[in-house]
Amino acid sequence: MDSQNKPKHPQVGKNHSFWQSWQHAWNGLKTVVKEERNMQTHLVLGAVALLAGWYFQLTTSEWLWLCLAIFLVMLCEINNTIAENICDLVTGPHYHPLAKKVKDIAAGAVVFAAGFAVLVGLILFVPKIWQIVLTW
Repeated sequence: MDSQNKPKHPQVGKNHSFWQSWQHAWNGLKTVVKEERNMQTHLVLGAVALLAGWYFQLTTSEWLWLCLAIFLVMLCEINNTIAENICDLVTGPHYHPLAKKVKDIAAGAVVFAAGFAVLVGLILFVPKIWQIVLTW
């Protein structure tokens, strides 16, 4: 990190307020969106799913399933990013089989959540799309 990006007074203690904690959390979310291409992809696909939900006028329970699926994928992606960064911090530029194992498992969790999201999407949207196709 160059000297321009270093905070003038690095924090060494606990957060002093809820607002300070909120700012750190928001910075973390901005970082993962800015630096992780897969998170950007998840955001775009999540937005497409939300627009489809609006178009098809999902019921409340359908909205809950859709939102659960979207947020689960994003949460897993955030945890994957955490795992990757911790492994890189510990191992540096050197390969270590345990670091690879941790990264692979975290990535697998994202794939697992994405599979769940696809399944939810199919259950919610295929019948609605099929109904439109049959009325043509």
